[in-house]
Amino acid sequence: MDDYQAISNRQIASGILLLLMLMASILFAGSSGAAQAQTEMRYVITGQIFNEQDQPVDGAHIRLVSEGTSDSIVETETGEDGSWGLIFDWLPQGQLELLVERQHYRSEEILIDPDMHTQLEERGALILDGIKLERRVTGAFWAATLIFLAVLLVIAFERLHSTTAALAGLSAVFLFSVIGGAFNTDFFIYDFERALTYINWEVIFLIMGMMILIAVIEGTGIFQWTAFQAYRLSRGHAWLLVLILMAITAVASALLDNFTTMLLMTPISLQIGLALGINPLAFIIPEVLASNVGGITTLIGTPTNILIGAYAGIGFQDFLINQTVGVLFAMAGMAGYVIYHYRDELSKHPAGISERLYARLEANARIRDPQALWKSGLVFVLVLVGFIVGERFHVVPAVPAIVGATLLLVWLRPDVHAMIRAVDWTTLVFFMALFMVVGAVQEVGFISTIAVTMAELIGENLILGIAVIVFGVGTLSTAIANIPLAASMLPVVEFLSGSIPGATSKVLYYSLSMGAAMGGNGLLIGGEANLVTAGIASQAGSPISFKEFLKVGLPVTYITLVAGFLWLLLRFGI
Repeated sequence: MDDYQAISNRQIASGILLLLMLMASILFAGSSGAAQAQTEMRYVITGQIFNEQDQPVDGAHIRLVSEGTSDSIVETETGEDGSWGLIFDWLPQGQLELLVERQHYRSEEILIDPDMHTQLEERGALILDGIKLERRVTGAFWAATLIFLAVLLVIAFERLHSTTAALAGLSAVFLFSVIGGAFNTDFFIYDFERALTYINWEVIFLIMGMMILIAVIEGTGIFQWTAFQAYRLSRGHAWLLVLILMAITAVASALLDNFTTMLLMTPISLQIGLALGINPLAFIIPEVLASNVGGITTLIGTPTNILIGAYAGIGFQDFLINQTVGVLFAMAGMAGYVIYHYRDELSKHPAGISERLYARLEANARIRDPQALWKSGLVFVLVLVGFIVGERFHVVPAVPAIVGATLLLVWLRPDVHAMIRAVDWTTLVFFMALFMVVGAVQEVGFISTIAVTMAELIGENLILGIAVIVFGVGTLSTAIANIPLAASMLPVVEFLSGSIPGATSKVLYYSLSMGAAMGGNGLLIGGEANLVTAGIASQAGSPISFKEFLKVGLPVTYITLVAGFLWLLLRFGI
């Protein structure tokens, strides 16, 4: 009975729907052509929204209202590229107004004047270009900035572990947003979903994949073999050994990214340092410095070069031709200071090869699993090829790293639990928390404010422009992660390249590349390679303190920045 009743109800509903459709068809057929055109007419208003640096503003709320009312005719939000579009079916005859609102920006009210209204009525479309939003300095700005500086100070003075400090800073940002934002929207920084967008997941997955790859390769004994070969080549001279390891690191960083290179070099250096009775940091820290500098010779050597190359259309060969000689100058100055700084530590090992030490290194240099070595070596080469070839097909380096790590796990069947434990999750968590804390000062406009100030300072002086970008960005990169800093500076460099005479050679982009990468040597938190290396060294019982890195890294930073600046002046005939 229930089934019968349900069927009857559906039949009745179907009949009513059919009757309504017939009535609508009759009414539509009797309407005039003009009424039909009016019914089918749709109106579109579209455009893009940028900030004062000509960067697209995403998440801006746009409403179309009639003058004197607050009710929206239609509304939307801008996408990642700042674009937006309003589509509506009827056009009010009164004065129209476009309201643009975005957290941390001043609201904009744009009147649709009579000419625009006529164009919209006749053509059905209106394009509004050149809409710019100005930043607002609110309580959220000062809160995010103070929290960011506090995190840097806590890490600098080693009051907390760097990961703990970053998590504490992130927690403070969220608490301030939730509690302060509940009383006043000017105290709201961002929500959790927005914070996640600032994490560079490519970096996270690239590091994770390479850590698994290195963990598999390490079990073959290749690192001990490399340590023996490096010692044999140096003939027992510790200072020469440092230079050899720095040269290997610089070349590898030009072909790989710099933190992947340090994943390879850090275990080797630990083996050598322990075998020689020398503090391994006398080898590891110079390698980190060489890695950050050597990577800028190619497009794929540093994440900042990848950003700059994609933005400015600078290719692999362009970086190689225009920056290699400058890197060699910088490496020479760096090598001299490193040898001077570690002279006491390096003198602990007497000159000449120790037969006893040589025999011990040679004994440990045996390849324990040749079959696993050639398999992992093959996969590693394929990953390198993936880095280079993937660039042409817009495949990020994290993809070949993850694929290569997975292939090795399937092919060699190692202990998966051991491989996962080999991943330095402490460093990865630090990266994620730091990305979000830096994202907070980006969100409120702190980094943009610095960039705009630099643009006003430079004016139209090319030499001053090169100097300010090399040394200014280099100084900021000592404390601010160079990836978001370089990204925020790209529109400024683009504007200056078009307005300063002689800057069309893209010399300012190369200045940005050198400043961002070389500045990462200033502090331990200045670059991803620094932090990855610190995590590995800490796990091996040789932690890198903030002060120890500062003593070497800060002088090297300005030695290399001077070398890079002079080379750019020479290379571009300025």
